[in-house]
Amino acid sequence: MTTEIEAPAGWRVETRTRLSTIFAVISLVLVLVLTAAPFLVSRGVIQDLFFILTMLALAQNWNLLAGYAGLISVGQQLFVGCGAYALFGLVILAGLDPILAIPLAGLFAMIIAVPTSFVAFRLYGPYFAIGTWVIAEVGRLLFAQWKMLGGGTGTSLPREATREMLGISLLQDWFGMRASAAADALAYWLALALAALTIAFVYKLLRSKQGLGLAAVRDNETAARALGVDARKLKTAIYLLTAFLTGIVGALIYLQKARISPDAAFSLTDWTAYVVFIVVIGGIGTIEGPILGVIIFFLLQNAFSNYGSWYLMALGGLAIVTMLFAPRGLWGLICDRTGWELFPVRRLLKGGPLRQDDKGGPNG
Repeated sequence: MTTEIEAPAGWRVETRTRLSTIFAVISLVLVLVLTAAPFLVSRGVIQDLFFILTMLALAQNWNLLAGYAGLISVGQQLFVGCGAYALFGLVILAGLDPILAIPLAGLFAMIIAVPTSFVAFRLYGPYFAIGTWVIAEVGRLLFAQWKMLGGGTGTSLPREATREMLGISLLQDWFGMRASAAADALAYWLALALAALTIAFVYKLLRSKQGLGLAAVRDNETAARALGVDARKLKTAIYLLTAFLTGIVGALIYLQKARISPDAAFSLTDWTAYVVFIVVIGGIGTIEGPILGVIIFFLLQNAFSNYGSWYLMALGGLAIVTMLFAPRGLWGLICDRTGWELFPVRRLLKGGPLRQDDKGGPNG
């Protein structure tokens, strides 16, 4: 977890800390344990872990868009829905294997993001947020007219498509899994890989020159432009990238659900409001924040979801209190108190010019 860039002789620039190195080892062990989870725990636990991992991937994408690029979107459900419907269309209409359809679904979501970016990027601040929501609603209405995929009532994946997709027969032959359990395990492993790769990619991006430019654009776009940063190009790239990844997550979620409808696939509450809550509670503008936020959200949802609208009001109230008393989220509060950084991106200058003695001089 070290980034070396050009520095004066005798000095070096690093982002690694002792804590981050320890956490990297713990993370690797945790990923290995989670990989073995389908053989160790029940299907119910696997489905809960699938939910946590997919929401984490969505949260990291929204955090990259809003927390680092400064693009506060409330229309990310557009790309969840586009990815999901692309999956169903490729499987039902084109007969493609669902596993192969998932990356193509992400590509379809990114293609949809190209024309929407021309509209959305003409708006700023709250108008951008409202504009993305309106565009997502237009998308929902358009997909509701797609009669070949059930129109407004939606449709289901053919049972044979999910029972015969790539990898199912291997899991059945090697581990004696039933088809339904094998499908859940396969979706879970894809979600785990997607969440891990998303976090790794975001971390690598933030430590790169593009990451520095992104931070500059977020903090002061005018100053960033004056320093030669192409803010429009950078924002567009992040917008398209998050659309691609969000579309893949949407396809994966609805592969596991095996049924789709426009209202569910383009749900503002499920795919944007909850994601915003996760990021705000955990800490916007940090990689650690969404990880902490998704755990808190899952615990709250399981503890209080039976309270109906009161549960939603409690989530909103908690988000407001957090923004008032901990603007950087709970992880920001922890970081301020302890100085912990599990994914450090700040560059530290270490070392110093070598003395004559260090070079093996007369006293060496």
